[in-house]
Formats: sequence, C-alpha cells, structure tokens
Amino acid sequence: MPPPFSMSWLSGAAGPALRRAVRRLRGLNERCVELPPAASASPRGRVLLSYIVDAVLVRTERDLPHSHPHFWETWAMAQAFREEGYAVDVIHWTRRGPLPRTDYDIYVDVRRNFDRYAAQLPSSCLKIAHMDTAHHLVHNGNQQRRLDDLRQRRGIALAPFKQIEANRAAENADLITVLGNEFTIESFAFAGKPIRRIRLSNAFEYPFPDGRDLAAARRRFLWLGSEGFVHKGLDLVLEAFAGLPDLHLTVCGPIEREPAFRKAFADLLYRTPNILTAGWVDVAGPRFRELALECLAMVYPSCSEGGGGCVLTAMHAGLIPVVTREASVDIAPDRGVALPDASVESIRTAVLNLSAAPPADLEAMARAAWTWAREFHTRERFRREYRAFVRELDSCRKKG
Repeated sequence: MPPPFSMSWLSGAAGPALRRAVRRLRGLNERCVELPPAASASPRGRVLLSYIVDAVLVRTERDLPHSHPHFWETWAMAQAFREEGYAVDVIHWTRRGPLPRTDYDIYVDVRRNFDRYAAQLPSSCLKIAHMDTAHHLVHNGNQQRRLDDLRQRRGIALAPFKQIEANRAAENADLITVLGNEFTIESFAFAGKPIRRIRLSNAFEYPFPDGRDLAAARRRFLWLGSEGFVHKGLDLVLEAFAGLPDLHLTVCGPIEREPAFRKAFADLLYRTPNILTAGWVDVAGPRFRELALECLAMVYPSCSEGGGGCVLTAMHAGLIPVVTREASVDIAPDRGVALPDASVESIRTAVLNLSAAPPADLEAMARAAWTWAREFHTRERFRREYRAFVRELDSCRKKG
C-alpha cells in the first residue's frame, strides 16, 4: 500500500502557484501507485485510473480533503475496481511520462492524456472517458461568450480562465461517464458513444436549518464558488444586487486569486452597502452553517459545469438554488429556480420573486431542495452507482 501523505493544506490553503511547485518537487504528477485487489490474491484484470493520484496517497478515507469532490471520487473509483477484484494503477491526469505498462484491461481517464495513452493500449482494453466537465468546445465557447458580453456590457476585457485543452477523448472512448445532468450529457452526445451518468458526490450532509427566520432570510442571498468568476456568473450577480438595495448578497470565494477581476469589480465587491465579500469560506466550518441560517438562496448563473458541486453543497445546507441550465444540476419548480437566461434582468426577477414569496412556501421549497440533495448527491450514492457501473463492465469488455 502507498505511504501516508498529508495534503489538506496542499489542496486548499496554499495558493495555486505554490501547490504546483510543491507537486513538481515531490514528483506527484509522475507517480504511479499500484493497488492490489481488495480481497483476492490473484487479480481478475488490471485497471489504469488516470485522475487525482493524491487521493490514493493518504492513510485513510478520512484524510481526504473536501476542497473538491474529485479527491474522494478518485479514491472511491479505485476502491470500486479493487472490490470487484481488479488490480488498479493510479496516475495523475497531468502526467507527462509514458504509460506505466500496456497490458491493461480497463483504462479510465479524464481528458489531457486520453488520446495519447489510448493509442498505445491494445484493442482489447476497454477505454472509458470520465468527463468531469462539459465538452471542451461547449465549456470554452460558453466562457468566451460571457467574456465578450462583459466587454460589451461594462467595457471590461478579462482573459479566459482555465480553458480546457482540445482533445478527442469522447471520440476515442468506448464508454463515457459524466457527473452532471442532461446539459453535460448533451455536450458529448455527438460522439455517438454510450454515456452513463454517475451522480456527483457531496462531502457533507448538513442538518436542515430548522428555526431559520425566513421573514428575514428571504432578503439575503449567497454566491459560493471558486475561481473562474465570470465563468460562474459572479459579475452578473454583483450587477443584479447592486441594483437591488433592499436585498443583500454575501460573496464567498477566493477573490484574491483573480486580481484582474477583483480590480475591475472592486466597487461592487467592497464599496456597495448591500454586498458583503466574505472571501473563501470553508464549507466544513461554522461560518458556512451560519450563512445557511442567515440566507435564503444560492445564486449561481454558471455558463458550463460538469455537475455543479457548489450548488449541491448549498442545497445540502438547505439553501434554494437559483441557477442556469448550464450549472448541470437537476432543478424542479418545487425545489429551485431555473433562470431562463444568464442576464442581470433574469437574476433580479428571480431573487425579487423569491423575496416576495410567503415564508411557508419558501420553507417547503428549501426542504425539498435539501431532501433531494440528500437522496441523489451523497458519497454513498456515488459509491453505489460507480460500483454498479464497474460490475456491468464485464458485458462491455472486448475480446482480444
């Protein structure tokens, strides 16, 4: 088994540049961790899993960070294969080196190396593209349209953020798995490959915020997310609330990591009376629970997601989601608001309508969102769905 590895600060507290430097020094991106089958001495086959190698370098499941679902999900995917009798080699998705070996029966990868590695594997190897974002043309194109709109709307020109490299993983895969809903699925449908949805997990299952004063909370809203602020619609949300002085917005995100955005929106972020920029808030900490009691809803007009993890976290905390279709979260009228488009006007209309609704109706909607998230987006649900998927792969395995 791999040696223990402490990584909580590396995944969350440290800045991106420092994290990359430490990864290079430790050689993490080039590691290959070999995991034996969970029980049997002789493996039934060998799997190459190219995702987040850090996830299998911890001592126990409890040591996995909660800063992003992909840490735990990598661990759970490896466990599912091991529990079905496979030996699993885990590498990092940004690995530059060659394949550790070529005699794999199953290959699972996300994007960057899929084309290169798939071409080196035998035709008998089942190749699975695990897509944790929408297709790169959809992701990149939608983001560029948001940037163009911002430039024309406010005269602000910002650079693209974390655009996805071009790849043909969908075309070269035998199967595709996705974490999101129909939005994400449709972005890969062109490839004509079988697509299996494995619902995105969530690290926490909070108790419902009973006792929340909805008469007060219905005027308070939240934006929660990481970098990529224009991609995730924070600019639109800031503009919407700047024109709604009777409503309040709390912004939770690492604003300092995008200095150009911070400078362009400083007036709205820091000098608008009804907008509080709280910075990064740990969803495992007490401040997030306090915000869930103070606020009514999470507003998240993203332009492209692979599963909308921060929206699911908010729903688990009892917040009503106000989202675009591209957030890739299943929204029904009884448990959230689906924005008709990503415009300042649509956001204003949605939050004004919510703030004017009777508290009893809002309580019912918040509880429905919370109940739905606890049923469909938990670690146990992901574990169960991925294990079932692995069990079904025997019927898909190619003959050499």
